[in-house]
Amino acid sequence: MSELLALLDYEFARNALMAAVLASVLAGTVGTFVVVKRLVFIAGGISHAAFAGLGFCYWLGVNPLIGAVVVAILAALLLGWLGEGRGRSQDAMIGVLWAGGMATGIVFIHMTPGYAPNLMTYLFGDILTVSRADVQLLAVLTGAVIGVTALFYRTLVAVAFDETFASVQGIPVRRMTTLLLVLVALSVIMLIQVVGIILLIALFTIPPMIALMLAQRFVMVLAVAVLAGLMTSTGGLVGSYWLDLPSGPAIVLFGIAALVVVRALNWLRSGYHARQAVGGPGD
Repeated sequence: MSELLALLDYEFARNALMAAVLASVLAGTVGTFVVVKRLVFIAGGISHAAFAGLGFCYWLGVNPLIGAVVVAILAALLLGWLGEGRGRSQDAMIGVLWAGGMATGIVFIHMTPGYAPNLMTYLFGDILTVSRADVQLLAVLTGAVIGVTALFYRTLVAVAFDETFASVQGIPVRRMTTLLLVLVALSVIMLIQVVGIILLIALFTIPPMIALMLAQRFVMVLAVAVLAGLMTSTGGLVGSYWLDLPSGPAIVLFGIAALVVVRALNWLRSGYHARQAVGGPGD
């Protein structure tokens, strides 16, 4: 433990820890809406489209995260404009964004003169390479996402659970869905830094799935999801240090292990209550 605390004397370790905490807040908050509204496939399309912006800005010689933010938001607006009512068009566009974003990003990185960066950093993440400037940008994005979520909380919850009822209540469903997709896009940029594009969906889904098994009220689900995200990111980060593993995959595998444990405990508890109900308290 003392060895781990000593690591905090180094700036890269402090940056990694701050990025993990910020990512946990987003993974728990926005990820819960993603899971409830079944936007996982859309989130995957946005995350892979963002790779085009990463590659383009790397080719220009500016911060790749800036390009990722712009492209991710444009992809979210496009998918929101198509809407779920045009399901076939939206599904096809997600596929185009998924493949086209990756291909475009790789082409721009290949065209960049000099030493080509290690694509594994973008694809699978490396939280230990997060800079102070990245942490500051991620903090601004986190503040913006949480602020907007709090401001439109009731309408976002209504749209996430029942679009038909929300529409009857006069809620602009299409606009709220587009807003939610923009929040997803901003969160994607953050989680790319932590686990990379390929493993990003896991961090969007694992903490909310754990929370949905442990809590009933939606507010409590959000709180538990944030805590589960914090446990997943920091636990995986510590595990990657002790086991000498890549940080991104270690975070995801730690989260999957936690999900399996919680599911098993839920199953055992359900079986116990079922036996108690059948046998009665006197057996």
